[in-house]
Amino acid sequence: MPTLAVRPAPSPTPVPSAPAAPCRATAHQLVVHRLARREFRVLARLATWAAADDAARTAALAAHADLVGRVLLHHHALERELIWPALLRELPDRDADRARDRIADWTARCARVDHLLRDISTAARQWSVTGTGAARDAFAMACLVLAGAVDEQTGEEERELLPLLAALPAQRWSEITASAGCALSGREQLFVLGRALEDAPPGERSRMLAALPPATRTAWRLSGRRRYRAAVIRLRGEPPAP
Repeated sequence: MPTLAVRPAPSPTPVPSAPAAPCRATAHQLVVHRLARREFRVLARLATWAAADDAARTAALAAHADLVGRVLLHHHALERELIWPALLRELPDRDADRARDRIADWTARCARVDHLLRDISTAARQWSVTGTGAARDAFAMACLVLAGAVDEQTGEEERELLPLLAALPAQRWSEITASAGCALSGREQLFVLGRALEDAPPGERSRMLAALPPATRTAWRLSGRRRYRAAVIRLRGEPPAP
């Protein structure tokens, strides 16, 4: 009787594992970077579509530019005064020396971004006063120039500095966030939270909500989400992404 060859069962195709979530410090940085990169481009587009002499629309766009600018300035101050000094204390001497060079480059890039933020404020005031197409276009161009600078600065930071944040203990990061403070009003904070959540993938969105203080999470659920949706419709003319 002939022997039948038995073909071995194929090995199951390995399922790629999901990439590890970044540490909390890195995740925070990425959220702010993503928000800033998007919002200045959105502002440029919205300004281009706006009627130059629509005072209410001009004021709304100028107010949004001011809010995003304050978020970015606060972020830079947090990095400069708390995050980088804490990181340097945690790194071995040889790594800390290299990190200092990278921080010096970061400082120069951020100084340019901060200067461009002042240019946007000036352009917004001129548009508010004159109501001309030229002033509107100058504001839109200032937003685009700043968006390009933010792209460059945050990209370099994410390559050169953010990987080092893995050396920052979670407890130290908690101390930094507890001492950072925030100059935004409660309503502004909830709007910024909504903006960050809108851009986040589902898994990251869940982690962000879970990390919020219980009072903030409750405020978001009870009124923040609804107010954010209404504010986005007023600003962009369409509801936020689901």
